[in-house]
Amino acid sequence: MDVTEPGSFHPKTIAREADIRTDIPSYRIYEDGVFTKEVTDITEYWEDDMVGFLLGCSFTFEAPLLESGIPIRHIEENRNVPMYKTNIACEKAGIFEGPIVVSMRPMTAQDAIRAIQITTRFPDVHGAPIHLGDPSVIGIDDISAPDFGEAVTIYESEMPVFWACGVTPQAVAMESKPSIMITHSPGCMFISDVKDHELSVL
Repeated sequence: MDVTEPGSFHPKTIAREADIRTDIPSYRIYEDGVFTKEVTDITEYWEDDMVGFLLGCSFTFEAPLLESGIPIRHIEENRNVPMYKTNIACEKAGIFEGPIVVSMRPMTAQDAIRAIQITTRFPDVHGAPIHLGDPSVIGIDDISAPDFGEAVTIYESEMPVFWACGVTPQAVAMESKPSIMITHSPGCMFISDVKDHELSVL
């Protein structure tokens, strides 16, 4: 969605008056690949050569899913969406590599088909699901034990549906072990001035 200039904490194209050091509800700090602390302000940790990346989030397409009558279980159960590390590797970029993280929403087959149609219109916020059905195919051994977020109920009539997730950089941080990397806490997103419908390509 956006990349800041080195040292700048203001987005270039969206929410230009924002300060990414303070305008996210909660941050996670990783040092040498280890999660060391969670804070609500990273001003004291900001360095002059840091670059900020604003990634799309699947929360954006949940409004059109709900408008189409597709229930969102983690909203119904007042929980953070369940997120899982997978066996799908990200494309390596320099020192950075690691597994793709996915978010999961259980759905009936009929709702899953409609969800694919709806979310395909939102490629900048993860687009269509990358997998549905058997979690073990993408390396998830226990669907009741997410790596991030909270588990939700999956009924017998439903299948798990998986989307790429913006928590992937945290998995990459743990794998690549940069000296310092700051991310949002899972579920604690940056809210921009871009309306959901503006991100739809159809």
